[in-house]
This record gives sequence, C-alpha cells and structure tokens, in this order.
Amino acid sequence: MGWSEVEQAFNDAVEERVIPGATVVVRRGAEIAFEGAFGFRSIEPSRSPAKIETVYDLSSLTKALATTVAVMMLARDGKFRLDDRVTRFFPNFGVHGKTTVTFRHLLAHCSGLAAWRPFYQRIAEIEKSGRVNFMASHGAKEFAYEEIHREKPEAAPATKTIYSDLGFILLGETIEKVAGAALNRFCREKIFRPLGLRATDYIDISLVRSRRLEPVADMFAPTEICPSRKRLLVGEVDDENAFSMGGVAGHAGLFAPVREVDRLARELIACYAGRSDFVPQKIIREFWTRDTTVPGSTWALGWDTPSAEHSSSGHRFSPAAVGHLGFTGTSIWIEPESEVAISMLTNRVHPRRDNQKIREFRPKIHDLIMDALDGG
Repeated sequence: MGWSEVEQAFNDAVEERVIPGATVVVRRGAEIAFEGAFGFRSIEPSRSPAKIETVYDLSSLTKALATTVAVMMLARDGKFRLDDRVTRFFPNFGVHGKTTVTFRHLLAHCSGLAAWRPFYQRIAEIEKSGRVNFMASHGAKEFAYEEIHREKPEAAPATKTIYSDLGFILLGETIEKVAGAALNRFCREKIFRPLGLRATDYIDISLVRSRRLEPVADMFAPTEICPSRKRLLVGEVDDENAFSMGGVAGHAGLFAPVREVDRLARELIACYAGRSDFVPQKIIREFWTRDTTVPGSTWALGWDTPSAEHSSSGHRFSPAAVGHLGFTGTSIWIEPESEVAISMLTNRVHPRRDNQKIREFRPKIHDLIMDALDGG
C-alpha cells in the first residue's frame, strides 16, 4: 500500500460524486508526509479545479479550531475555570434548572442543551415584521444568545451526551464577554495572526454588506444552493444560524485552506509534547483526554475521540486520538503521541446537502492514509 492508492481513492471519490473535490495534508512530526488537491473546487455554475490554496467553509471544525482553542487560552490566563458555572457570567441562564451547568459540560456536550434550534427562521420572521436589516445584525446575534439563556434543557446536566451547537454558540458568547472583544477579533489576534495563518478567518457579513470586505469568489470552494437564501453560497457561511448571527459564531463560521488547518494542528501537537507554550501542555492534555462525566461518551473537551465502531477516523487511530467533523465535509484527526495529523477539506454539500456518501469514504480514506504512513 502507498500514496498512489490514496490518490486513486480520492480520484475515484470525485468520479463517483462522493465529493466534488478535496484538499488534504498528512503530517507526521515535523514533516508533511503527503498533500494534495483533487477534483473540483466547484461544479456549479461551472467546473473549476480544487487547489491546495482553496479556502473551505470549515463548518463545525470551528468548534475545535477556534472556539476551543480560544477557551484554552482564556483558561490559561485564569479568566475562568472549566468547572465555573455558566451563571457566573450569565445569571439569566440559570432558568429551567440550568444553574449547575459548567463550561466543562458545554465543552463535553453534556450540558443538556438541545443539539440545534432554527434561530434563523425566527430572526427572518422578526425582519419581516419590520426590523429592517435585522438578519445577520448584532441584534440578531444577541437574540440568539438570549434564546439559549432561556432555553429549557432536554436533559439534566452531566446525564446525557447531546452534540450541541447551542452549547458552542454559548461558549462563543462567553469568549466575547470574558475577553471583551468580538469572537472573530479575539481569534484573529490571539490564534491566527500569531501562527501566521493569513487566509484563516471568519467572514463578517456586515463587512461584506458594507463593501468593506469583498471575498474573492475563485478563492473559495462553494457550498450548497441554500434553500432559505435561494443562492449558491461562495465565501458566505453555509450554516443558517451562523449566517443569521452575522457569520461569526462559536459553532460555525470559520474559513481556511488545508495547509493552515495543518499549521494549527502542528502547533497543538507541539503544545501537547511540551515543545510550544502557545497553549500550556497541562491544559491541552486535559482538553484532549476523553471526558468521563457521562459514561460511554466519546467526547473530550471541544474535541471528539474515535468511537469503538464506525468511527469516521477508520480503524487505525487509537482511543487517545482526537478529531472533529464539519457538516460541509471537513475533518481533522490527530494522534497526539505519534504526532500524526490528517486534515481533509471537502465541500460534499456542493451543490446539494443531501449527498451523504462521505460517511463511507471518510473511514476508508483514513485507513488508506495510515497504511501509506506505515509503508512510507
């Protein structure tokens, strides 16, 4: 087995319309073992090849690569502790029995908060009723935060695992409150710029609307023809709730090319090994350890770990590995001890989100890559 099999599998996946295209970087230690761009950046309105520099909508990788890293930094600086209650900063959050929810619960997806709510529909209704330009405004973002504060939980805290966008939207609000800065600004100044990530950022809808920011269309892998927005999304966040909040949220909204995802993975691995103090070793090791609050949960803090069966990471990663997936077709898996990282970006939702073929492809490609690493 070798890298030719990996390349063939990507080309086959493009041919079989599993994905329009993909970019991938495989790292082992200080070296990049393999990288490539396959297939197409876009197939509608016209075909355009994917390049290693193509910028993808990372979707829920935002949770791991922006929000969780920002939380690590605030924990490092003593701004809050993981076992602090959320009501320390948001007293109104305590309604409906949520007073004992902690930041650890939010990070480990066991706060009891619902997985998802269609805030964007409510925000659109408010705009239709006369609040001009409410959608994607600061007011819309505050509305979403207030809705989460008032939310009735679906389970008592620490009793059930529910993978929750709401929990991570709340973590985004916490970062803004504790840091005294917008989430995108904090991440840019404390994470992306210090690491030299020039093409990694949120895309603030208000700046696009005011023409202070004009995304260059051919840099981006487009996502879907959005049912609610009635257009092909290019350089505009796919997630409807993140869009309705202005493009900047704790659960989604980050855009990046694959080499910069890998660059961040490299830094986090170095922190884990104690070679970098970007995040202290003690903190990242706690975040990358499977949380034991809910028996049987695969979640660490802000990161997932491989499930015993049917993991998207395939069969070759150890239980100590960490990773995350994104709805748009993105993924990252890291083996901290052997310092292996596989960063894979696709736009499997282009042009329609109902393409689910990637579920079978992900474990297969990860196994092929690990085989090639062993043989290489």
